[in-house]
Amino acid sequence: MKKVIKEFSDFLKQYNVIGLAVAIIIGGKLNQFVTSFVNDLLMPAIFQPVLSRLRLSKIEQINWHGIYWGKVVSAGIDFLIVAFLVFLLIKSMNKAAEKTKVAAELAAKKVEKLEEKIKKD
Repeated sequence: MKKVIKEFSDFLKQYNVIGLAVAIIIGGKLNQFVTSFVNDLLMPAIFQPVLSRLRLSKIEQINWHGIYWGKVVSAGIDFLIVAFLVFLLIKSMNKAAEKTKVAAELAAKKVEKLEEKIKKD
């Protein structure tokens, strides 16, 4: 039984399952926020004159011959916002990784110089 628990623990560490689970939960909540932002705030503010004229309360209700293109517009804007936020997140992570890499290289050079100095003395 201890072997199975150790293998499971190694699996969790190797594939970073905990981090993945946290990312999925946060991603889901971000998606809920963005969907609410688009459907409840952005769309009514932008399309309120159109919605009032059509006597509709939400853009998702706009249809033409049974095609609910309002849902497509809403989902498209939702997607663009989430994609942009993910882009900004990845961009900031890459920038932080680059800074870490540069700092590690500088530290390695300093250690190398100190080792050379110790060898000379």
